[in-house]
Amino acid sequence: MVKFVNPESPLFFFSMRKLISLLLFLFVANFAFAQTSVPADFQKAKSELAAKNYWESMQLFKEFVDSDRYGNLAQYARLHLAEAALGAKQAGQAIEALQPISLDSWSKSDESKYLLALAYFQNNQKEEALRIIKLIDREDLKMLAANASYEYLRTETPNFMVTNLQEFKTNPGFTAAMKVVLEGKTILSATERAAYYELRGLEEGNVNKISDEVLDIAVVLPFTNGSNAALTGGDFVFELYQGLEFGKRQLTTQGVKVNLTSFNSQRDLAKLQQLLTDPVITKADVIVGPIYPEESEAVSGFAEQAKIPFIHPLSNLGGRFEEANYSYLFRPSAASLAAGIINGIKTQSWGKRVAIGYSSSSRDERLAAILKEELPKAGFQVVESKVLNGRNVTEFLQGLGIRTGSVASSLKTDQIILLTDDPSIAQPTFALLESVTASVPTLVLDSWLTFNFANFEMLEFPNFYFIGNNTINFDSATAEKFKKDFFDTYKINPSLNHYLGFELINWLAGNMSYSKGFDLRRNLDQSSYQKGTLTWGFNFQGSNNNQYVPVFKLEAGELKPLN
Repeated sequence: MVKFVNPESPLFFFSMRKLISLLLFLFVANFAFAQTSVPADFQKAKSELAAKNYWESMQLFKEFVDSDRYGNLAQYARLHLAEAALGAKQAGQAIEALQPISLDSWSKSDESKYLLALAYFQNNQKEEALRIIKLIDREDLKMLAANASYEYLRTETPNFMVTNLQEFKTNPGFTAAMKVVLEGKTILSATERAAYYELRGLEEGNVNKISDEVLDIAVVLPFTNGSNAALTGGDFVFELYQGLEFGKRQLTTQGVKVNLTSFNSQRDLAKLQQLLTDPVITKADVIVGPIYPEESEAVSGFAEQAKIPFIHPLSNLGGRFEEANYSYLFRPSAASLAAGIINGIKTQSWGKRVAIGYSSSSRDERLAAILKEELPKAGFQVVESKVLNGRNVTEFLQGLGIRTGSVASSLKTDQIILLTDDPSIAQPTFALLESVTASVPTLVLDSWLTFNFANFEMLEFPNFYFIGNNTINFDSATAEKFKKDFFDTYKINPSLNHYLGFELINWLAGNMSYSKGFDLRRNLDQSSYQKGTLTWGFNFQGSNNNQYVPVFKLEAGELKPLN
């Protein structure tokens, strides 16, 4: 293993002039030519080199570089000529002298390679320098070459370092310089982030090694923003974390060994990159959060390099993680939601005409686009697809024939799919369907169950069906107990995000433990369906998101899956 001098050590900070001067002294003192008779001018050339009379020395050594005439002496002449040329900052002449001998098998082969690398560096031929360094065998010269690599590369461009990482990552000087270069940037591209986290992996080895029985969870969330305004009750991030913390405490009382450590990302990428060097995160068994796209992409890049599972707790947009091995959505992706919707309506006999209304959120627009593409493949006809808001949703529904006094024959669709969590869209929808006599199946997201203005059991017709999105089974004994315990602790009823945080940490503990192993991917693949603690369940088999997306109906006040 190469012993690389720490760049922060005083031993490292030779200028290249001082470094070369030191080497010249060492080389001149130790390079003895084992031949009974050495020409006087050769000895004089060595004396001039030792005295740092580089130009005089170069002229004298050039007289002895003809191997046909001087045999092995010519190799030493070229080596010393290169030393003198480097001292005189004539890198081109040093390269010309060394190229014929650097790959020869002779007693000073490694020294010639090292000097050739210095010459290439000095001549701004950095890739050639790094390639010749890979051929050096002597450990002390490897160390010197690593230090030279750092000195010449620490001001290089990030693009150069990232492009050449795979070829030269065994050179500790290259990786040390690359770390300095990347840490000097405020914002890293996705490629640069991936390279940076690969460096972390090279430095720390297998950072995800299981060393104890404790499930170590690092939670990275934007608890404050740049103004350092603390989050309070009612904020969804605060509620999610409160649910996680409450779940951790309950698991501990059950004898489950779990450690939860939180980090504030502040919605600041520079701060986040700094956090990702924290040993608690680099040695965690799993990372939960952050929330926002630019932050989650950064953590996903780190997770892939460090081989630590990263869980996005709330999003349904997982396209950017499809090729990832360690990045997961806790909830279904848009593609899984679409598949669940289509499977649900295929089990019914409502007809083939489908109308789609959706909000302008990224999730809803993406889901609507997938449905418009996939529904015709399943034998359905999309008769309408429209972006909705609180002002036009009534017009949209009435345009489909949903109005007072309408009959089934006047309807232009057999079912409606409304993709939104927005109560300003939900309220006029509910009001209209409550006032008309038409019964048309209307699929909405399960978030509508939490709207306090909607009493679905009072409707004349059971119009509404609910799309599962990690849906809470509110009627289960465990959900009832959670609600009671939570209220007893905090004196408030839990929100949906409290439920999800609690469910998330229980899902992790159920799939990562000392007895079962900490390989989340392997454990998730062992079954196609897992019962949830508070939710209706999960299916992560062969997937990085929850593929279990039932469509529910309300029956005697209880949710029942259609399929």
